[in-house]
Amino acid sequence: MGFVSFVGRVLFASIFLLSAWQEFNEFGVQVPEFDIKYLVAASVAFKGVGGILFTFGSSIGAYLLILQQLIVTPILYDFYNYDTEKKEFNILFIKFTQNLALLGALFFFIGMKNSTPKRQLKKKAPKTKTF
Repeated sequence: MGFVSFVGRVLFASIFLLSAWQEFNEFGVQVPEFDIKYLVAASVAFKGVGGILFTFGSSIGAYLLILQQLIVTPILYDFYNYDTEKKEFNILFIKFTQNLALLGALFFFIGMKNSTPKRQLKKKAPKTKTF
């Protein structure tokens, strides 16, 4: 089961890692006058580092990805600024709901990680002398 869990984490984290790589390569995009480039850089860093840490089962990685999703999702996928009849509304709404699903999976991971009992080392019973 450990290997299957690892493969699942790798596949899930690949979404964030590939997305971070793509955003890193496209970082030269024109941004508004507001220094949003720092927010974009932090988002890319959270995705990259969080994705790597998540692959190895780290809760810190999951928390970084949660933080990234909470900050970026409503900003990037602002479907609420478009009329429901426009094509952009549907595209942004689908991406928004996909990110909500990813966020839910991250919360599920944290919940499961915190609910599974930690392995405890078994203490060896002291040897008793028999006479």
